[in-house]
Amino acid sequence: MRRFAGNPILKPVANHAWESQMVFNATAVYLNNQVYILYRAIGEDGISRLGFASSSDGCHIDERLPKPIFVPEKPAEQDGCEDPRLTTLQGKCVMTYTALRSRIRCAFQIALTSISVEDFIRKRWNWGERWLPFPGIRNKDGVIFPTKIKGRYVMYHRIEPDICVAFSEDLRSWNGIKAVMEPRYGKWDCMKIGAAGPPIEIDEGWLFIYHGVDFERVYRLGAAIIDRDDPTRVIYRSEEPILEPLEDHERFGKVPNVVFSCGSILLDDELIVYYGAADTVLCAAIYDVGEIIN
Repeated sequence: MRRFAGNPILKPVANHAWESQMVFNATAVYLNNQVYILYRAIGEDGISRLGFASSSDGCHIDERLPKPIFVPEKPAEQDGCEDPRLTTLQGKCVMTYTALRSRIRCAFQIALTSISVEDFIRKRWNWGERWLPFPGIRNKDGVIFPTKIKGRYVMYHRIEPDICVAFSEDLRSWNGIKAVMEPRYGKWDCMKIGAAGPPIEIDEGWLFIYHGVDFERVYRLGAAIIDRDDPTRVIYRSEEPILEPLEDHERFGKVPNVVFSCGSILLDDELIVYYGAADTVLCAAIYDVGEIIN
């Protein structure tokens, strides 16, 4: 593993009120020979909105839009749209995100929406209907697999403290909820765990990056291999984290000692993991896929 030498790749912009305080927790997709990055930003009003950047190599930013491309609209998300995850499915970019409404008992819920791939590439932000797949359930860290498995859509999500799975025929009605990964006593992921980005298909099955939290509230990243045909079966789970807070910008910030990912992309044989550092800036780390598997 190597951290990108130019980290952080995105920082807050002082004269953009909507992203002047924190820029972090990004998802990414590779389309049309470009890496498109959607990131969470917080400005002077404390509300999370989503910004857009792109890169030809995944690390050096070529374009960054001055205005948010996704903002709260529904009552359930009036205090923020947080931590996006993108999955390309059947000509659409399907996005899961956390809808925040802090003044109710069910403060955060998973929300879904989508946009056509063509509109996304052309930066026409015609987002479709927004809905809650698990209404009334405190839930977050939702990621959708990039293909159906045995005719059904599959989502990993976090009902604290576990990573759970759910299945759907239409992306709206979800069932079959059960825990597939749990915290491990005495390890770096002993308190709670959650998905990073959508799983990535490799020869061995699905490569799945996830975050783990210990009782000192240090956030680290780990890796797992999921059975190709059975998303309830974890074949392998890393004993040690693949990334932990070491650099100053990872250890000190709005929330110290945090590396938190919402997305990765596979370019040739290299995996680029995007991660928020200390809930303040956005960074990238590059891995050889074979090394992770070995």
